Amino acid sequence: MKKILFFLILCTQLSFAQELALVKQNGNIGYIDKTGTMVIKPAYGTARSFSDGLAAVKDQSKWGFIDTKGKWVIPATFDDAEDFNSGLCVVQKDKQRFYINKKGETVKSPATDKYFSFQGGVAFFRQAKKVGLINPKGEVVLEPKYDIIKEFEGNYARVKNNDRWGIIDKTGKQIVEPLYEEIGNYFKGVTWARRGKEFGLVIGGQFKVIEGADKIWDFENQDNTYARKGGKIGFIDTKGNWIIEPKFDKARAFNKDLAPVCIGSKWGYVNIQGKTVIEPVYNDAEVFSNDGLAPVKEKDWGFIDVKGKMVIPTNYSISIAFSFLSSDAKGFVKGVARVKNNGKWGFLDTKGMLLGNQWYENAELFN
Repeated sequence: MKKILFFLILCTQLSFAQELALVKQNGNIGYIDKTGTMVIKPAYGTARSFSDGLAAVKDQSKWGFIDTKGKWVIPATFDDAEDFNSGLCVVQKDKQRFYINKKGETVKSPATDKYFSFQGGVAFFRQAKKVGLINPKGEVVLEPKYDIIKEFEGNYARVKNNDRWGIIDKTGKQIVEPLYEEIGNYFKGVTWARRGKEFGLVIGGQFKVIEGADKIWDFENQDNTYARKGGKIGFIDTKGNWIIEPKFDKARAFNKDLAPVCIGSKWGYVNIQGKTVIEPVYNDAEVFSNDGLAPVKEKDWGFIDVKGKMVIPTNYSISIAFSFLSSDAKGFVKGVARVKNNGKWGFLDTKGMLLGNQWYENAELFN
């Protein structure tokens, strides 16, 4: 039992330690871990965040890659470099772009008009103005057949042909036929779409009109989303039923069974029944994070818990956190929030403590 416990603690510590954030101090870039410890000292004038265990950094005028200990893994010989994903990265050398693996070796791929970075096991390739998919082995997953493929959100991507939108998965399978003038993300078998002037949901391949709706937002954390009707915003479920009638001036997504809504000029939070549980007293408010904290704004931003208690005072500017699994979120991501104070950037934990007790000239999100 003790061995199992030790193993679990060790795994947790290793996972925790592997997340690093790029920070800029005294004009140079280094990397900190989630304890706030500078694990790679600021020594680079230009660098990128870690991705897939490696970070692209510039030495003199060339790009190479370091590991999470700051050791050079791939020498700086490239004129340009993007981020690793799925074990591959797009680089440029002598005006030629191509893929390399984590050993720095060139990897062959089908002919393409443009090299695209991989996203969780697939990358776009373009031939004769049409876009398809390849895997990290360079094998064609989907022949070029679409005019546009948007970035994958989880396992699904929006595609466009002949001015109509649909959805595919990472195998190239068509999940929703391109029939719609607009389309949303794919969430638990459902997406919103616009056909002509009508907005509705595509459920099991069938389009269900939401009468009177003139806008529907993407599904995010829970089995509902917000929609507008008659100039007011309410919430619908994945079956297209109104669970909260349109009555708010503005709204954002549910998480933790709470959603920020605007009544007049002030923001508060309602529960899944539409009842106000945190009074509208804020100048702005964002979605609750999975950590159970939500950014709220008075003059500046702070954070409240699900009971409406101010946990972190409104003394900060907040960053936008980008996720492949949901739309842009602000505030806490996996226990830390990137904030700005007096022109400097830093990270707060969920108790409002500054990581490493240190502010930086710049800071990027943990990866």
